[in-house]
Amino acid sequence: MTFDLDKKNILGKIDKSKKGEIDEGVQEIVDIINSKENYYTTSSCSGRIILIEIPESWKKDESKWLLITHSKTDLAEIKKALKSKEDIWLKQEGAIFHVCCRTLEDAEKLIIAAKDSGFKRTGMIMVDKRFVVEIISTENISTIIAKKGKILVDDAYLSVLINECNAKMDRNKEKIGKFIYSLKNKLF
Repeated sequence: MTFDLDKKNILGKIDKSKKGEIDEGVQEIVDIINSKENYYTTSSCSGRIILIEIPESWKKDESKWLLITHSKTDLAEIKKALKSKEDIWLKQEGAIFHVCCRTLEDAEKLIIAAKDSGFKRTGMIMVDKRFVVEIISTENISTIIAKKGKILVDDAYLSVLINECNAKMDRNKEKIGKFIYSLKNKLF
């Protein structure tokens, strides 16, 4: 298949993510990239805070999402979702993008724009003879907060964790803003 046909097919598909649509926080980035002849996105996330119930098997398809938000959260929202007999993990994950590029030179330009915007974990991978740039923010927290239904942390420590998650979401949002600026003013 040619790059143009791949782009048409990928962008014409139904969104298969859990959310079912592009996150509002990265919609502008996705629109800018997809409007350019030499680029298209295959996946994106603006960053999120999640509570996830993970069974002893650690199988992803057996895990249960108790809370997912693409914005900041608070103690009340977290505590409301803390109802489970399994292990519960609190996670904050940074933004991520996968972008197909027509040429190696196009990939290099995108990598420079992303790194200049603060996305340190950015690189290229080859997938089915396609140049795919993976852009990942380094803001992350992942910690267990309940074991077999027993809460392991008190409200004070949980509040500290939530504040850290929210601060990382703010830093993530700043990088997204810088990336939008870079895409508009430096890359294209």
